[in-house]
Amino acid sequence: MTALGAELGTGNALAIHLDVTKPDAWRAALSTFHDRTSRLDVLVNNAGILISGPFEANPLERHHAVVDINLKGVLNGCYLAKPYLVSTPGARVINLSSTAAIYGQPSLATYASTKSAIRGLTEALNIEWQRHGIWVMDIMPLFVQTGMLTGINARSMDRLGAQLTPDDVARVIWAAASCRVDFGKVHWPVPAKATWLLRWTSLAPARLNRFIAKWIAA
Repeated sequence: MTALGAELGTGNALAIHLDVTKPDAWRAALSTFHDRTSRLDVLVNNAGILISGPFEANPLERHHAVVDINLKGVLNGCYLAKPYLVSTPGARVINLSSTAAIYGQPSLATYASTKSAIRGLTEALNIEWQRHGIWVMDIMPLFVQTGMLTGINARSMDRLGAQLTPDDVARVIWAAASCRVDFGKVHWPVPAKATWLLRWTSLAPARLNRFIAKWIAA
C-alpha cells in the first residue's frame, strides 16, 4: 500500500495503516483522511480473511478472527465513518460481500456467515441511510485470484474455479462508486454467472436452493 501511495504521489493518495478490528485505529485513520480532504465520498470495506475445510477442523480462535475482520471490521467502518459520510453530499458505502452470501457454503461456513451478515447489513443501511443521502451497496464476486485462495479446501472452488482477477472486481467497484445514485440497486454480483445465480436463488424454492448449494460443494 505504501508503494502504491508513492507511485500515485502524495497529492493523489494517502497511505494509512489500519487494523479494521480496532475502533481507535478507524477513528485515527478517518480523522487523518478527513483532515487532508475535508470529505468522504466513498467508503470501501474490503478487508477480509478466509478459512476453509470442515467446520470443526479449524481452531475456534480462527473462526473468531474471521468474524472480527470480515464482519466487525465492516461494522466499525460504517459506524465510525457515518459522520464524515453525512457531511459529504452523494456519499456512498461499498461493502465487499460474496456469492457465498447467496446460500451458505459447506467448507466455508464461517466465511459465508460473515458475508451473509454483510449482505443483511448492506440492505438495512441502504434503507436506513437513504434519508441522509448515503447509498450503501455490496459487491458479490465469485472466487477471485488472490492469495486468500492459497490452500483453500472447498469443493465449490474445484467446481467453479477462480475466473476473476482483482482488476475484474475493481472495475465493478469503480462502476458502483462513480455511477448515478440508485438506492434500488444494492447488490453488484460479479461476473454474469453470479448475477444469474442471485436471480435464480431469489425465485427458486428453498429445497432447490439447498440442492444446488449441496451439488456445488459436495
